[in-house]
Amino acid sequence: MRLHESTLDPLDAVHDHTLPAGEPYLLAIEKGQTLRIVDLEGNQAVDVIFYNRDEPAEHYSATDTMLRQGGIYLTTGSVLVSSEGRPMLTIVADTCGRHDTLGGACAAESNTVRYALQKKFMHSCRDNYLLALQHADIGLGKRDLVPNVNFFMNVPVTPEGGLQFADGVSAPGKYVELRAEMNLLMLVSNCPQLNNPCNAYNPTPARFLLWNAA
Repeated sequence: MRLHESTLDPLDAVHDHTLPAGEPYLLAIEKGQTLRIVDLEGNQAVDVIFYNRDEPAEHYSATDTMLRQGGIYLTTGSVLVSSEGRPMLTIVADTCGRHDTLGGACAAESNTVRYALQKKFMHSCRDNYLLALQHADIGLGKRDLVPNVNFFMNVPVTPEGGLQFADGVSAPGKYVELRAEMNLLMLVSNCPQLNNPCNAYNPTPARFLLWNAA
């Protein structure tokens, strides 16, 4: 964990949006802008995929990101890398200290495997992604959904190589801040998962702020 606080003032933000629990969101970000994602009530997973806004076929790559930094967790100093091997964002501040990019986004299929057959049709992050893209009508769809970042989520790897969806290490008001290294689209599912104890079975809102480059 590399904890680092920001000096940016929310009053100077050019964009400030609170996303309700369980909802999707799509936001355009300019190169050089700084994005802050705030875990308002604590231990809420914010599932995010980034795309190059100028060439949307170029997207966030979990594998390239982990290989480039030589580690599986994201925190201050981590560079999020694209499918073309280019920097997309750099984490410049982080008061949580650990973010996951292994566990993926919940879907009907994973709800069935992890929990129970009758959970299949519960709302999921994958559904949120598809709803946001359908409403935006920007030429992105199901084939463009790739492994994502789970901000504020704690997914340790066991000595045997398994994944544990553990209790979060975040808390109310914790945030992560990222500087955009290219023009971006940010696709968000403020995770609606009701079956995982890591959020006390209670999805909560998240806040998104943007600052222009100084």
